[in-house]
Order: sequence, then structure tokens, then C-alpha cells
Amino acid sequence: MSQSRDGGAGWIRRPPRWPASPDRHSWVWWAPVLLVLLDVVLELTLYSREPVSFLLIAVPPLAAATRSPRRTALAAALCVLLEMWMASRRPGHFAEQHHVALYLTTVLIGVASVALARQRIRAQEHLVRARSVAEAVQLTLLRPIPERLGRLRAAGFYEAGEGGTLVGGDLYDLCETPFGVRVIVGDVRGKGLDAVQTVSAVLGSFRVSAHEWRDLSRLAERLELSIARNSARAAADAELFVTALLLEFPTGGGEVRIVDRGHPAPVVVGPYGARRLATSPALPLALGELAPGAGEVTVHPVRPGEVLVVYTDGVSEARNADGVFYPLLDRLAWRFAGRHAPEPQVVAAFVRADADRWSAGAHGPDGDDRAVLALAPEPLAGPERRRREAREREA
Repeated sequence: MSQSRDGGAGWIRRPPRWPASPDRHSWVWWAPVLLVLLDVVLELTLYSREPVSFLLIAVPPLAAATRSPRRTALAAALCVLLEMWMASRRPGHFAEQHHVALYLTTVLIGVASVALARQRIRAQEHLVRARSVAEAVQLTLLRPIPERLGRLRAAGFYEAGEGGTLVGGDLYDLCETPFGVRVIVGDVRGKGLDAVQTVSAVLGSFRVSAHEWRDLSRLAERLELSIARNSARAAADAELFVTALLLEFPTGGGEVRIVDRGHPAPVVVGPYGARRLATSPALPLALGELAPGAGEVTVHPVRPGEVLVVYTDGVSEARNADGVFYPLLDRLAWRFAGRHAPEPQVVAAFVRADADRWSAGAHGPDGDDRAVLALAPEPLAGPERRRREAREREA
């Protein structure tokens, strides 16, 4: 059920690294077939006083690992018939007690293998249902990135660092509000289920509060309060914190407003090169009581054709084989400077592929969570902008 969108779409999600069920490309699937063929070949080429049919005892359990109960039963029956055929080729062996014991043993192992195959299929069906529910919950938590929200074009990708999951400790969301399009990108300290619970608390509060609080710094304080109230981990973990960037693209266009709560600063890329936007970093969310006061809002112009890139440290701290961090700013400048205005989808796809190539030779455990958003605000035309600003003043 994992999904991905690329090319003209705005959302790129890498499918989780779940182990696939054995299929015809796996040696496990072919093992019972090869064992039967080997036994028959040995019987025909090494015609000796003692048959080699005892090898067939292993076929039913091997079949149970990949076949249905019915096909496992057929495999067991075939093995019994082959054992009888091999014994009958030698005078006096067919009804000899050792061979009779072999037939009965193969039948008993076949019955047990059929039960194992049935249990395996039940477990697989249960796992598929559990995965489906988990994916539905996780995809609700981290929604697909819309290609367009108001006058903001967007693209991006998200990848959980822990294998087999769709959501880790990174978070993002975009929503259109009366104050413009608002965006959050963040990173929870730690991984696992505790981190996901904190992600849920932050995103749930953002989706409500972003429509209610006009001041962006006050919105950040509201998110901090939601962590203390709604995150089960907050009471038990004194070191819990969430680095986050809050961005606002006003309906009038032409600029971006940023509140930085200890997160990597955004990068702007366009035909003129790439530059990092200066922010006024405050303490991460959940640590604000150590230095009370709202984070300062910084305002930056965004020129037509420029794309704002926000990301988590899973991108900027990716290392190559020599232990060097991924130089995001330099790589974006190298790729897009002096060229036509890039599309958000192209920027996001480049960062993903280039960071993968950079860290391909690195050794170590599972990587960190990664999230990247590429955001391109479209300026309003003169009359439309004046009408929009007039409505905002009246509101």
C-alpha cells in the first residue's frame, strides 16, 4: 500500500523496506523443486544397492515455506510416490520395514508441513492487515504534499530512517490560512514510537492553531504548549525537544516570514544561485521555558523564479565514505545557478538523488529520518494584490 509520486506531482515518499515474501526469484521458492530433481538424478545416475529417497523427507517443510497448504500436500504425496518408485526398482525393498517407516515418516512430516503452511498464510494475512492499518494511520499523520496550495507551489520527499516504517521523528505540514500559507518542518529528538507520538501532538496542534494565531511567534508558543499537554513522552523525558521552522507566505506574495526554533535555516535557490536565509534562532520547542520569550520573526523577500528549500538534518548531516557532511548549499548552487527558474519538483528530486549518491559509500546503521520541502511562491499581479491586501486590512 505504500505510495509514491514523482515527476509532475508534489509528493515523493520512499516505500518502507519491508522484507518481501519469497517468490520465484528466491532460492527458497526453488529449493523443494531442486531437491526433488537432485534426488531423481542421483537415483538414476548412482544406481546403488541403497536408494537415496531419504532426501525427499525435507521437501514438504521446504514447500511449506512458500507454497499453499494444498500444494504442500501435493508435494508430500509426490515425495511418497517417488520413494515407493525408487524402492520398487530394487527387488525386496518396496515392503521392507525401513522403507515403510520412510513412507510413514514422509506422510507425518507432510501433515505437519500442511499445518505450517496454513499457519504461515494466516500470519501473512494478519501482517498485511496490520501493515494496512499502520500505513493508513501514518499517511493520515503525514499528509501528501500538495502540488499547489493557494499561490504556493510545493514538492518534497520524506523518508523514515528506521526500516519498515513510514513515519519517524521528522515532521512537516502545509496549510492555507487567513494569514497566508503556513508551513512547518521539524525534527523530534529520538526515534521510534515515542517520537511518532510527539510528531502527532505537534502536527495536531499546528493544524488547528495555524488558523487561529495571527502572530507566527505566538503560534510557535502554542505548539510548545501542545507538546507539554499532549505528548505522553514529555512528562517522562526531561530532554525532549523539537527543532522546528515555521514559515508564512503572506497572501500578498513576495516574501516569507520565518520563526526558527533551533532548526537548520532555509536555503533559497534560483537562477541567481543559492543562499542561506538568515534567521533568529530560538531554543527548540519544549525548551522554551529555559529562555522565556517568543522567537523573533524574520522577513525575507523571495524573487520570482526562486525556490525555498527547507529540510531536516537527515539531509545536511548525511556523510560520505570519508565522513564529510553533504554540502547542500554548494550542491544546489552548482546544479541551478545561471539556469532557468527551477521547478519545485526538480529541486526536490535533485536533493534526494544527490544526497543518496553522496552517502552511498558510507558505512553504519540505518540513516536518520529525512524530509525536504521545495516551495515556490507565485507573486500576485498588481490589482489582485491590492484587492487582497485591502481585504486583509478589513479583516
